[in-house]
Amino acid sequence: MREVMEIAFCGTDNSSAYDISGGFLRNVCFLDALNLVPHVFLLFITFPILFIGWGTQSSKVQIHHNTWLHFPGHNLRWILTFTLLFVHVCEIGEGIVSDTHLKSRHLHLFLPAIMGFVAATTSIVYYHNIETSNFPKLLLALFLYWVMAFVTKTIKLVRYCQDEVPLAQLRFCITGIMVVLYGLLMAVEINVIRVRRYVFFTNPQKVKPPEDLQDLGVRFLQPFVNLVSKATYWWMNTLIISAHKKPIDLKAIGKLPIAMRALTNYVSLKDAYEEQKKKVADEPNHIPSIWLAMYRAFGRPILLSSMFRYLADLLGFAGPLCISGIVDSLNNSDDNTSKPYNDLTKPYLTSHDFLKTAYVLAILLFLALILQRTFLQASYYVAIETGINLRGALLAMIYNKMLRLSTSNLSMGEMTLGQINNLVAIETNQLMWFLFLCPNLWAMPVQIIMGVILLYHLLGKSALVGAAVIVLLAPIQYFIATKLAEAQKSTLDYSTERLKKTNEILKGIKLLKLYAWEHIFCRSVEDTRMKELTSLKTFALYTSLSIFMNAAIPIAAVLATFVTHTYSEEHPPSPAQAFASLSLFHILVTPLFLLSTVVRFAVKAVISVQKLNEFLISDEIGDDSWRNGDSALTYESCKKHTGLHPKAINRRHPIRHHLDSCEQTLRIPSRHIDIDDFAIKVTNGYFSWGSGLATLSNINIRIPTGQMTMIVGQVGCGKSSLLLAILGEMQTLDGKVHWSRANETDSSFEASRRSRYTVAYAAQKPWLLNATVEENITFGSPFNKQRYKAVTDACSLQPDIDLLPFGDQTEIGERGINLSGGQRQRICVARALYQNTNLVFLDDPFSALDIHLSDHLMQEGILKFLKDDKRTLVLVTHKLQYLPHADWIIAMKDGSVLREGTLKDIQNNDVELYEHWKTLMNRQDQELEKDMEADQTTLERKTLRRAMYPRESKAQLEDEDEGEEEEEEEDEDDTMSTAMRLRTKMPWKTCWRYLTSGGFFLLSLMIISKLLKHSVIVAIDYWLAQWTSKNQNQTQNQTFCSKEGSIEESKNCYVAIFTALSAAGIVLCLVTSLTVEWMGLMAAKNLHHNLLNKIILGPIRFFDTTPLGLILNRFSADTNIIDQHIPPTLESLTRSTLLCLSAIGMISYATPYFLLALVPLGIAFYFIQKYFRVASKDLQELDDSTQLPLLCHFSETAEGLTTIRAFRHEARFKQRMLELTDTNNIAYLFLSAANRWLEVRTDYLGAFIVLTAAVASITHGPTSGIMGLGLLYALTITNYLNWVVRNLADLEVQMGAVKKVNSFLNMESENYEGTMDVSQVPKDWPQEGEIKIDNLCVRYENNLKPVLKHVKAYIKPGQKVGICGRTGSGKSSLSLAFFRMVDIFDGKIVIDGIDISKLPLHMLRSRLSIILQDPILFSGSIRFNLDPECKCTDDTLWEALEIAQLKNMVKSLPGGLDAVVTEGGENFSVGQRQLFCLARAFVRKSSILIMDEATASIDMATENILQKVVMTAFADRTVVIIAHRVHTILTADLVIVMKRGNILEYDTPEHLLAQEDGIFASFVRADM
Repeated sequence: MREVMEIAFCGTDNSSAYDISGGFLRNVCFLDALNLVPHVFLLFITFPILFIGWGTQSSKVQIHHNTWLHFPGHNLRWILTFTLLFVHVCEIGEGIVSDTHLKSRHLHLFLPAIMGFVAATTSIVYYHNIETSNFPKLLLALFLYWVMAFVTKTIKLVRYCQDEVPLAQLRFCITGIMVVLYGLLMAVEINVIRVRRYVFFTNPQKVKPPEDLQDLGVRFLQPFVNLVSKATYWWMNTLIISAHKKPIDLKAIGKLPIAMRALTNYVSLKDAYEEQKKKVADEPNHIPSIWLAMYRAFGRPILLSSMFRYLADLLGFAGPLCISGIVDSLNNSDDNTSKPYNDLTKPYLTSHDFLKTAYVLAILLFLALILQRTFLQASYYVAIETGINLRGALLAMIYNKMLRLSTSNLSMGEMTLGQINNLVAIETNQLMWFLFLCPNLWAMPVQIIMGVILLYHLLGKSALVGAAVIVLLAPIQYFIATKLAEAQKSTLDYSTERLKKTNEILKGIKLLKLYAWEHIFCRSVEDTRMKELTSLKTFALYTSLSIFMNAAIPIAAVLATFVTHTYSEEHPPSPAQAFASLSLFHILVTPLFLLSTVVRFAVKAVISVQKLNEFLISDEIGDDSWRNGDSALTYESCKKHTGLHPKAINRRHPIRHHLDSCEQTLRIPSRHIDIDDFAIKVTNGYFSWGSGLATLSNINIRIPTGQMTMIVGQVGCGKSSLLLAILGEMQTLDGKVHWSRANETDSSFEASRRSRYTVAYAAQKPWLLNATVEENITFGSPFNKQRYKAVTDACSLQPDIDLLPFGDQTEIGERGINLSGGQRQRICVARALYQNTNLVFLDDPFSALDIHLSDHLMQEGILKFLKDDKRTLVLVTHKLQYLPHADWIIAMKDGSVLREGTLKDIQNNDVELYEHWKTLMNRQDQELEKDMEADQTTLERKTLRRAMYPRESKAQLEDEDEGEEEEEEEDEDDTMSTAMRLRTKMPWKTCWRYLTSGGFFLLSLMIISKLLKHSVIVAIDYWLAQWTSKNQNQTQNQTFCSKEGSIEESKNCYVAIFTALSAAGIVLCLVTSLTVEWMGLMAAKNLHHNLLNKIILGPIRFFDTTPLGLILNRFSADTNIIDQHIPPTLESLTRSTLLCLSAIGMISYATPYFLLALVPLGIAFYFIQKYFRVASKDLQELDDSTQLPLLCHFSETAEGLTTIRAFRHEARFKQRMLELTDTNNIAYLFLSAANRWLEVRTDYLGAFIVLTAAVASITHGPTSGIMGLGLLYALTITNYLNWVVRNLADLEVQMGAVKKVNSFLNMESENYEGTMDVSQVPKDWPQEGEIKIDNLCVRYENNLKPVLKHVKAYIKPGQKVGICGRTGSGKSSLSLAFFRMVDIFDGKIVIDGIDISKLPLHMLRSRLSIILQDPILFSGSIRFNLDPECKCTDDTLWEALEIAQLKNMVKSLPGGLDAVVTEGGENFSVGQRQLFCLARAFVRKSSILIMDEATASIDMATENILQKVVMTAFADRTVVIIAHRVHTILTADLVIVMKRGNILEYDTPEHLLAQEDGIFASFVRADM
């Protein structure tokens, strides 16, 4: 019986336990039993409800998120409950600890507390379920529980007061705190009743969940979930786990909640900024402060983030203190064994005694870590969210300002497009980053000061020495950081230059191959690359120094501190002091390292804000009130009308109405009493481009309604300016522009507002959107099939559209397919015609069109389509032959109007002008007849077809990114599972490829030095443990030093070994950081070198089938990643992995039991990293892919400002910008939330590791020194676990770049080696230029059909041969066969007795010359373009230029032969460029010249020069002319007509013409 009594509720060692003589309330044990009642009551009530609830809900366990509702006081309740739980834990601990001091078990000391803990947990689960299902009536149970608990606790507290229990006793404090907490929870509950009125009131309040949650598109739930889910990102689980099944796309991440949208933030920032503007309005030289505006709009969250940060930092110091406490308590546990208390029923503990218990400290350490990490992640998250909001607001501000920038500002170069792009791409991001790091700026100093104070408290004066080492080395860190930034900048300059050169090579690759010049250009890229690598070397050096400082500073500081301490205090520190201070040093290093980064960002942010300010206060265009009649409401009154207050934005209606009504003044039609039939009238106008000088002066014109007005005049007389002046783009110095409101038949204000005063405007320089062809033409108007067809026909766009791969759904513009000038211009004209506006302005729409097209456009588009619609047209043109069609003519000269009127008026009044026009028109007509031959459009279409359908195969494009790994998988069934396996696999193969490309020597050096470094660091700490614990128990461990004689000697010995180890550690830190960076550099160098050479030697077919942008990407983005991003990631990854491994090893060495706990923790870690890596990769890709459209939208808006403003489409473009910004922001938000998700989880794992390590070592304690070591390492693990995963994820993304580069390295090269020996070929071969083509068969690739079939021909030396045929007949393929650019698989070409297939390629190509259809020039000098190999004398070059009729022009240029040629030869006309190519071919002095449609893209005059030169200068050479216009080969000696790869006719032109039914004859007839 006695055994059972051992565990009675009130203990067995005290007879008075059940004595109730003094009344129930005098008995402590009875009170404790009374305390059980409310807890049991709650459990009895809630469990059934929860189970019934869950039973019925099983169908919808996943409660859909639109039912999330927060009862009032939600967050407060969670915080109070958590505090309550913590106090319960303390109470349990206190009970158990007091119980250990008693002889028998006293359940009443801790059982009620345990029940209380369970009840409190149940209460919060219960509450959460009620809240999500919105069933407030059930909260009554909780209310009753709080009341009962409050009452029972109060009774207990009163009893303690009567007993006069002193305040210092822990149990009294705990009871007091609990009374307060229960009271507060009761108050929260009463508040819910007060607000929601669910009981005691007649009408309960109806509530709806927040707006965002009713919209199922919102998937970002952070603001709406409950507190625990907020802190641990629990709601992200579904997303991150689903990433395994299918990749995350934009649909999966939904849209931004309203509070985070760019518009919301823009409104708040703008209001704050306007406020600042008002403040400084009176003081002329003060500019409004963006800083203050940002603080007004975003100050509160930043303060919140800083508060979280402070809390986290203070909790961070719990680690070192707990370690010292635990080690101390173990040390002392041997000395004082616990004595039982005398007064048995009242075992009260003081808090000091309580905290002496090692287990209590371990639990406290665990809780402190969990809390610290939660606060830290919360601080990061809030800062990042605010940063993203700020960026959205800034982008919207910049965009709105941009839409109002004055054109003169843009054209006169005050604000270039580059600057605007920088603002968007760089400055906003810098400010965003500054906000991310902002809380660090004021948290770090506090952290450092606290750390130093604690160190001083632990170690006394010697601590200050260590702190001094850290603080003195910090400025060096800052210096290194600034140097890094400089190195990065110079690297950027070189890489831009290298890209420019690479781009030129790729654009002219065909020419380079045909002329055998690829090596010259390759060398020039390699030279730039060498410069880039040199600056990368400095970059790598500074990076490795910075990493080295980071690792070495703590070692140095610890060394200095302990050596000083040993010699000043006469004895080494105790283990408790030693390990607490070590841990503090680790804490101190992080803020110091980060401080340099943060300061650098702060400096950058200040500069960014200056740039933003300059931009925001630059000039705007005048208000357009005059375009809307004269009266207009001002902006202010408009504000009053719409009530545009951030809170009052009507969330239901689209936002654009507000932007419309506010940003543009309300247009109120006021009728002008004016001549009825004038749409626009300018009176006495003087306009300037912002310089103050009038560009247009004394303008008095009228534009008649519904008629066609033509503006003519010489180049540069102000025709385009006049249009822009009417549109309000120029500054009005004097005069007025009236827009007539006559003929306004429909009275409804809305309708007239929509289309009346928007002007359909086609600028001279065509401007396209990055969108489909159809979107470019409809331009936001509704799609109307008939109208669309009419417009495309009028602009003869249909044939061009048919050529595009996806018809009019093909993307064009910067990122899409490049169209020729004429095609772009026709699309712009089509856009102007399609819009439903009364006014159409066309600025020289014919300039890039050939004669057929201009006529067609004039007849169909302008005379028919526009006239039918009765639209008013203003046309600027040079084509005088259209003057008779005009209803009204405005002739301009030198910025003023020369004449105005109908053609009749001018004929009568100004005969001279009319005659002048007539002669010009005649001349134009003659040109017209010549021009009829030069059908430019067919040519454009041909080039387009070439660009679009590079011969046959387009399949290679489809997946160029799929690397080697995919190929192995192909054989199995290609189901989702395989794809998913691939997504979760690390690309180990690629990693190995990368590491080995850095060289095996460096690789092995890196591995060895890394391992050595980490073993040395462990050795240092282990030595410290031995040294400090030698005083405690001399007997146990005989170390190497303790055998030595005197104490003094052994002390010196310890210090010496400690110093030696530390020095070795510092040296190894330097070595490892240098080898990693060096290896990265070597790998980058080799990869780029191989890539460049592989691409340059690739077959021409590869360039036909691979888009240029794709190849360029390998050289820009991917090379940049390999150069700058992989080495630091690799370094960080290896470092954190090795640190974690050494820590786990050390803990296991200290307490082997820890290995048991390691298994579940390891499994958890594996799954966390596995899921995270996949999701992170997807989100990173989303973030990258959504950034590009945003930047493009900004740059294209800046280019098309005039068009957008003329069309009045500002609101639509703003809307688009807001959408793009939000899309990018949501991707970025999710990415950072995913990072927080990971970090919270790994941090909690780290906390569990600390807990298990501490408990295991307390139970089976080794020596206190080793134990302190184990705990110290357990603490460091928490910092490095998430770095392992983040770096793994980053490395996986970055290895994608290596993989892409590798996929190009597996490409076949051209076969450059010949079978013949070079010495066998005569030096001046080919001398004669005799060509035999024997049974030649050619194909582009061995899996494609042949393009030439059994071609036979013989060309005598010096003959001029013409080859003609329709497109695709194989004539160009024949010219390429001479150069072996295509695969000759049968037959042969023999030139001067040598079969060309036996020659080395380089030799063959360098001995022939060719003139291509597209003239290609490279940037550099004229000399470089004619003779890049620098073989010829100046005389030869001048001779060549003279032959090409360029001598005089080149002489007139500054520098003569060394005059500059810009990229692509843009500073010369097409004709001049073609003549340069001719000169280039002449310089070659080769006896065979091939001209591949060389006259196709030039005008008649240049063509005549070419013809003459070929006949005279090349008289003794063999010339093969491939003609697309037959008349160019009528004078040839021999004509070959081809069809589908066969020769049909082969004879002299005279004979062929004689055959009436011959193909050649029909060609000539068609061409006449």
